[in-house]
Amino acid sequence: MQENSNPSSENTTAIVGDMKTRLEAHLTLYHFEVKDFTGRHLNHNLHEGGFHLEAVIVSDNFKSKNLVQRHRMVYDAMGELMKHEIHALSMKTLTPNEWENT
Repeated sequence: MQENSNPSSENTTAIVGDMKTRLEAHLTLYHFEVKDFTGRHLNHNLHEGGFHLEAVIVSDNFKSKNLVQRHRMVYDAMGELMKHEIHALSMKTLTPNEWENT
């Protein structure tokens, strides 16, 4: 087992796990992945703490929903994370069919 010497990586793992748990409580996930870009924003004047994340979320629940509705579904699932732990969340919300055809 390789020890991870990057403490922010442990925090990323924790937030991704929390995000997945919250999403699974609201959606049936087909695919979920997150990239952490927080390190690129640490010296931003506007950076007030929290993660800067990019997510790909694939779910049948997105069928017949427009982009705004899909994003609202994700924000509703994230709840308080969006007010504290997550500073910015960029996301692609796709149905399984859309995901397989990308």
